[in-house]
Amino acid sequence: MLDLISPHAILPNLKASNKKQALQEMARKASELTGQHERAIFDVLLERERLGTTGVGHGIAIPHGKLSSLDRVHGVFARLERPIDFDAIDEQPVDLIFLLLAPEQAGADHLKALARVSRLLRDQSMCEKLRGAQSGDAMYALLTQHEPSPSN
Repeated sequence: MLDLISPHAILPNLKASNKKQALQEMARKASELTGQHERAIFDVLLERERLGTTGVGHGIAIPHGKLSSLDRVHGVFARLERPIDFDAIDEQPVDLIFLLLAPEQAGADHLKALARVSRLLRDQSMCEKLRGAQSGDAMYALLTQHEPSPSN
């Protein structure tokens, strides 16, 4: 996860009353991190949601999209202050969202990143720890703890 997310990419107490607002706030954060236009990010995410919800169940959503001007895969993680309806496949409200943005040409890398995030968030004890974490730094530590650090 170290290659996907940075300590600045964590929103520990995101206030959002619905799916659209949550995606807007996350697009704003992703825009700060990537230098991409917030509107372009938001539009890509909405387009993907129209194909089918990214609410994967158990309070988790993994919205994602591709932008031609990105140089690598970027992630943004948010824990919502209050769970919201995300049209999840199990119809449960969502409170943990991991947003992924990939370059247009990143076929396999995009899928690998999605699989890694999905595997991580399928771990119930990991999700409980993320829900109980006191700060963004604690969440970042949890999200990146299972991977070897990149060699310098």
